[in-house]
Amino acid sequence: MNRTRSDDLISLDVNMPIWERFFLVAPIALIGTTEEDGRADFAPKHMVMPMSWDNYFGFVCTPRHSTYRNIDRTRVFTVTYPRPSQILYASLAASPRCADDAKPVLNAFETRPATVVDGLFVADGYVFLECELFKVIDGFGDNSLITGTITAAHVHKSALRVSEIDEQEMIRHAPMLAYVHPWRFASIRETHRFPLPEGMER
Repeated sequence: MNRTRSDDLISLDVNMPIWERFFLVAPIALIGTTEEDGRADFAPKHMVMPMSWDNYFGFVCTPRHSTYRNIDRTRVFTVTYPRPSQILYASLAASPRCADDAKPVLNAFETRPATVVDGLFVADGYVFLECELFKVIDGFGDNSLITGTITAAHVHKSALRVSEIDEQEMIRHAPMLAYVHPWRFASIRETHRFPLPEGMER
């Protein structure tokens, strides 16, 4: 076992953001919203997570982005978890807007409609969430935490956990896309069971 000694540690200057000084693994999701003119918008986000053991979802955004403004106006959003084969979609969704505030690259995205909220998903993902706005918490510097109540959820059958299928085999055949901040990604095809202590409860 590699033990960390005090002289192995480098203290970082917390007067500036620390998050690009080391690598961190995170999920990546495409947040879908609707522009004022009815066009769909998708934005990749990696600061995303369940917001409890109940059906709440949250992500970090900034009021400067259309995603924030669209959700503030419509009170709904969608979440698509893309597959590793869709890394190009996740990248293109981050393209800057044109002078007229349009993002024409999104016209190339194949989409499918949500079933409960007014919105679209990026087709061929593996998990799809439909959310109504729960609350927005501003003030994390320039950023905000946007949270939603999950009103509908859909999972591709290849990614659905079922008792008769070995979980490692399932992940091998339906790998997950991970974002390795900053600016890298990985395809997760192999995992190991977490060594939980007996009697542990969440």
